[in-house]
Order: sequence, then structure tokens, then C-alpha cells
Amino acid sequence: MEIINFDKAKNLNSSEIRDYIRKELYAGHTAGLAKNKLQTNIVVLPNQFSDHFLNFCHLNKKACPLVDKTKVGDPFFHNLGRDIDVRLDVPRYNIYKNGKLLNTTKNIKDYWEDTFVAFAIGCSFTFEHELLRNNLELDHIKNNKIVPMYKTNIKNKRSGVFASKMVTSMRIFKKSEAKKVITISKKYSQAHGEPVHVGSPERIGINNILKPNWGDPPRVKKSDEDYYFWACGVTPQNAVMEAKLPFCITHTPGHMLITDTTENKILLT
Repeated sequence: MEIINFDKAKNLNSSEIRDYIRKELYAGHTAGLAKNKLQTNIVVLPNQFSDHFLNFCHLNKKACPLVDKTKVGDPFFHNLGRDIDVRLDVPRYNIYKNGKLLNTTKNIKDYWEDTFVAFAIGCSFTFEHELLRNNLELDHIKNNKIVPMYKTNIKNKRSGVFASKMVTSMRIFKKSEAKKVITISKKYSQAHGEPVHVGSPERIGINNILKPNWGDPPRVKKSDEDYYFWACGVTPQNAVMEAKLPFCITHTPGHMLITDTTENKILLT
């Protein structure tokens, strides 16, 4: 096996892609990969915080649709597919200490402890395949970029140390495509469902659309287009950063865990 690029990764199934990721032969973003398979955001934290974080997900289902969690000390997601190891199967991980980014790495073998619990939270990348099937163009996939993500003024419900505000991902579509976009994405409640906002970024606290907090800058929309914003699984990442946990691990935004679960199957509610 050899290092592969995004174009080759697009032709692989979910287990094949994870094999390349596990061997550190693919470390790029995962948008547009593994057609029809659920992609998830990842949060790994000490068990002492897991009950509050679990409740945070339940209280904020739009931004944090929980699809699986591991048992304490067990690095495997047993409900998401065959041999899915949270320590190895994400292209890139962020390591946080006291709320600050400590390191970015391709595996977390040396960081894993038997007190950790891992959470898998649905991702909007999941419904993008159906958007594409319905002739809706996605700039970030077309241009091999990472979808732009923004902090907003939309408050989350608090659970213990976890609160913060919602993070959204943004895609540009024509105004005339609104009904189709909303109808398609609404079916995927485990992947954030329909948009939380369409239109002016300023109305949800985004003052400069060209400077996302995560991901790549978007183009400026045309007069017949709108900005469409979805709740984003970076929301819990933002919450754990602001909670200043002594230690926490997440996926690097845009670099998801690809599962073997079909994208329309809801695992946990």
C-alpha cells in the first residue's frame, strides 16, 4: 500500500478508507468519501466528565446527535462497524490540555488511557452524497477543500461544565434550491437535519463570512444564492475547549471517523 490522495480515496468503500487511515496513508479531509455511510465527529474525554457530556448531547441534539459511545477504557465503537478503533481510524486528531490545542496527530495510541470514554456524533458530511445525487453542487467537495465552520450566537443548553454556543457549517446554494436542500437534509436527523439558518450571517453572530473559525474560506455568494447554515459537530469540541478540561481529544475539524453504518440509520437518540 502507498499514500493515496483525495481522488483515489473517493473510489474506496468505508472499510478500505479506514484501512488507509489506520496505516497513516491517508490523512486528508473526509467530505465526499464513503458514499452512503455515516460519518461522525469524535470526542474523547476522561470518564469523570462523561455523564455531563452525555447529557449535553441529549440537551443539544441538533448540534450533537449522538450515535455511539464506548465503554470506559474501551477504544472500539461496537455499533458503528467492524473493528472501528477510535485511537487509529480518524485521519487527524486534536489534543487539548486545559482548553488549549496541544498537538495535532495521526493517531492517539500514546495518549489513550483506561479512564477514557469516546463519543461519536453525527456529521453533516453524511447527507452530502444525497445532495450531490440531486444535482446540488458543493463547493468544498468540488474544490477539494474543508467546509467552512463558524462560531455563532446561538446558545447551547448547559450540562455541568459544558455550555458554549453552537458552531455551524456553511454551504452556498441558489435561493431557488432552498426547498430541495431543506427537504433532503431534514431526513438525516443523526447528521444535524435541516439548516438552522438561511440568509444573513450577521443574524447568527457571524460578522465576516470570509473568515471561518475552522475550515477553508468560502467564495462570495452570487445575487441568486444564499448562505445555508447547519448545526455542526464541532459544537461539542468548542464546548470542551471552553470548559478547559485538563485533557481532551477530538477529531480535527473536517477529518471525520467513517463508519460502516448506512447514512439513514439512527443508532442512538
